[in-house]
Amino acid sequence: MKKIIALFMLVMMVGALVAGCGGNDAKKEDASKKKIVVGLDDNFPPMGFKDENDKIVGFDIDLANEAAKRLGREVEFKPIDWSSKEAELSSGRIDVLWNGLNITEKRKENMLFSEPYMECKQLIFVPKGSPIQGEADLKGKVIGMQSASTAEENFEADKNLQASIKEVKKYPDCIAAMMDMEAGRVDAIITDEIVGRYYMGKSPDKFVALEAPVGPVGDFGIGFRKDDTNLQAEVQKVLDEMKKDGTTAKISTKWFGKDITK
Repeated sequence: MKKIIALFMLVMMVGALVAGCGGNDAKKEDASKKKIVVGLDDNFPPMGFKDENDKIVGFDIDLANEAAKRLGREVEFKPIDWSSKEAELSSGRIDVLWNGLNITEKRKENMLFSEPYMECKQLIFVPKGSPIQGEADLKGKVIGMQSASTAEENFEADKNLQASIKEVKKYPDCIAAMMDMEAGRVDAIITDEIVGRYYMGKSPDKFVALEAPVGPVGDFGIGFRKDDTNLQAEVQKVLDEMKKDGTTAKISTKWFGKDITK
């Protein structure tokens, strides 16, 4: 009887192990097919923003949709507080940051990145007719920028610029900063070239972009959790395919009039 019981227990244990292994395989398979949640600032045209129908659209949105389609996965676009983007990513509330995210050494400490897909320049934008012709002319002026943006990081690293200006105003997004400048509450703003030129194009007679970049010229990339190497590799693979077959160039031409991707 003892031998029968022992044999029965052994069979049960082997069955549990087999079931457990099968469960792990299923989990791995499910992980490769689950929905990708993209965190973004939904007021960052033309990378990601809400159109007149309250639908999130943009260059990065088109890229992410095409990448997810090729991966056979659903994608959800989740607006977040951009100043809390790293916390949103590390907590698992989102899977990627895909919204004109500048690759910096500081950010590399907390996340993985895709290969760069576009250059990121910070430019000074001023009202048309402004006497400001360059960075040196910001002395004694009130300037605006988006909170937790690359412009803010560059500004905080430039002690000479900080000491020279009268006041810096920070905004939840670039559009709010541009609107405040139009209202005369700031003398200039520093922001991403792409969003600044997009907004300026809607009112070409009101604003001027100064061509000299402020701070280093960077690159846009997609941010992933540090341990999410599988998703990073999967997304990078389809991005490479999209670049090779001309899909990326087509999407860029749709939003910028030409292929400005790297």
